[in-house]
Amino acid sequence: MTTTPAKTAHQTRDTRNTGPGRLLIAVYAVFAISATARAGYQILTKFSEAPLAYLLSAFAALVYVVATVSLAKPGRTWFRVSVAAVLVELVGVVIVGALSIFDAVQFPHETVWSLFGRGYAFIPLILPILGLVWLYRRRPAA
Repeated sequence: MTTTPAKTAHQTRDTRNTGPGRLLIAVYAVFAISATARAGYQILTKFSEAPLAYLLSAFAALVYVVATVSLAKPGRTWFRVSVAAVLVELVGVVIVGALSIFDAVQFPHETVWSLFGRGYAFIPLILPILGLVWLYRRRPAA
């Protein structure tokens, strides 16, 4: 009779794509798709109206794509990519959110991160915080 070894703490913690992690990945995937579609449309149809805002929308889309993929993949390298992507997202939301309030001339049209994600029910501000908490709880063992 063969027995299967129990999962070690390292194996359990290194699974970011299980349980609540699946929901987190799904939300990131929705944002990746919607931000990519929005940025693509804005850049193709009205880029001259707000180039900075639309380029930032495209950058946000790229960050969401990287976060989605890296959160779904196991391993220490993907964990690091996830942390970097989610940190970039948080910094981006804070900086773009503040700039869109204090320098509204540069942001005549909203981006995903404008006004701290107000157009998306502030999910872009809350999501990276939840992502960092999840990553901290699922960090690989040293």
